[in-house]
Amino acid sequence: MSAAVQLVREVRTKAQPEHFDVIVIGGGQAGLSVGYYLARQGVRFLILDAHERVGDAWRKRWDSLRLFSPARYDALVGMPFPAPDDSFPTRDQMADYLEAYAKRFELPIRTSTRVEALTQRNGRYHLDCGEQQFEADQVIIAMANFQKPRVPELANGLDRSITQLHSSEYKNPGQLQDGPVLVAGVGNSGAEIAHDLAQSGREVWLAGKPNGEVPFRMDSWVARWFAARLLFRVLFHRVLTIRTPMGRKARPKMLNHATPLIRTRLPELLAEGVRSVPRVTGMKAGKPELQDGQVLDVRNVIWCTGFHVGFSWLELPVFDETGAPQHDAGVVPSHPGLYFVGLNFLYSASSSMIHGVGRDAERITRHLGQLRAKQGAARFAS
Repeated sequence: MSAAVQLVREVRTKAQPEHFDVIVIGGGQAGLSVGYYLARQGVRFLILDAHERVGDAWRKRWDSLRLFSPARYDALVGMPFPAPDDSFPTRDQMADYLEAYAKRFELPIRTSTRVEALTQRNGRYHLDCGEQQFEADQVIIAMANFQKPRVPELANGLDRSITQLHSSEYKNPGQLQDGPVLVAGVGNSGAEIAHDLAQSGREVWLAGKPNGEVPFRMDSWVARWFAARLLFRVLFHRVLTIRTPMGRKARPKMLNHATPLIRTRLPELLAEGVRSVPRVTGMKAGKPELQDGQVLDVRNVIWCTGFHVGFSWLELPVFDETGAPQHDAGVVPSHPGLYFVGLNFLYSASSSMIHGVGRDAERITRHLGQLRAKQGAARFAS
């Protein structure tokens, strides 16, 4: 940390911080789920969100985005999703639902407030949010692992005449130049974006190999009446957890690889004219070179290569050697009162999914309530 930055921090800390029992960082589906349960505990809490409006994290994604889970699995606790059970909500429907949810339960949210640093002093957590300072007895970081776009270093060798975007920057085909498009990465985002481009009449190359795919169409009668329930409610939610041998075995792979293709699968993409090719391994004369030595003459590249955790503002020793947060199902043992909700496979494969985050929120807020009760009893005894 530079001397100038340290001086600014010292000046800011002179201002009297606002105190809350609990501060929740993140106002998406994880933060709102946490807020629902905190409101029932009667604690004084505040949800901080960097966006201008609740739901903006969804509004800023690509225009044609639809959830890969049917609407029956897209509701938060206490409020049904306002769409037919078997439909796939759009990004704007999801965003508006979250905003309506926050209003319905009168959750205390302060938007346009980005946490720049989270530290701990004198037994309390301190949050530096630029012009605003906060402190809390407990903090719940309600955010996913997908905070900082990850683009491979080899992208620096791409000719400057070729338009390149990360999936987080892609909105619609109008952003791109005329000519072929390479979509690098075959997770659900890559598959959905390739589908969007193919629908616009683009020549699309999809580079990489999917990490499996569900063996049925999500809009089929098999999915509607049986398979989707088995996938979302049973497999992801109850079988693949940190408490089961199958879940513990699957967790490392699911943390380090893309989720299997669920709604948009490779056979459908091939039928639309998308060309499946090996992954990108380098650049040759400023063009993408594939694992098989093929060099693609494309005018656009969209990197669907995932995200870094992006918790550089968390200035506490809670990370392992890979940079991932260390926790036990969301509880940080080394720092009592610090929690995570919303991380990929926090407790189960559904932990970062809308239908799964509520269970984690309930469990974490229950643990927090027990901690507060113990601390209150200790203060009374002393």
